[in-house]
Amino acid sequence: MKRMHLHVGVADLDASITFYSTLFAAEPSVIKADYAKWMLDDPKVNFAISNSEHAAKGIEHIGIQAETADELAEVYDRLRDAGRPVLEEGATTCCYAESEKSWISDPDGVIWEAFLTNGEATDYGNRAPLESVNAGEGQCCAPSLSPSICAPAMAEEPAKASCCGPAA
Repeated sequence: MKRMHLHVGVADLDASITFYSTLFAAEPSVIKADYAKWMLDDPKVNFAISNSEHAAKGIEHIGIQAETADELAEVYDRLRDAGRPVLEEGATTCCYAESEKSWISDPDGVIWEAFLTNGEATDYGNRAPLESVNAGEGQCCAPSLSPSICAPAMAEEPAKASCCGPAA
């Protein structure tokens, strides 16, 4: 079963941990100096907060966390069918976890992540810059995007192809 993921940027991590622990009647499953995460079963959600340069204040992004590779493939198919550019990040370290992930934004610019967590990591990691997901109509990769993610496509004409696949 897939799990909803919400990541919220906060100003005061300690105050937010107290607030959300009370709201959820549960302590975080992960606490770091700049990050906390609750893996809740009711409702089934992976709820994370952070107060670092990694997250803007407010809802930072929403996601769908798959529990198996088959579920992730199903979600990836739906991302491609949504008719918007998909940033296929692939294997990465993000939010103190080793994951396989892709990104998409809805027509209003709300950023969605689809991912499968493969294990824990000792550092926050490097996530693709989310502003690249909304870089332009038919193209999600801005020149500021890491060359390791976009290298093959950035060599092509950006209007015709991007690291997210063919332009829409």
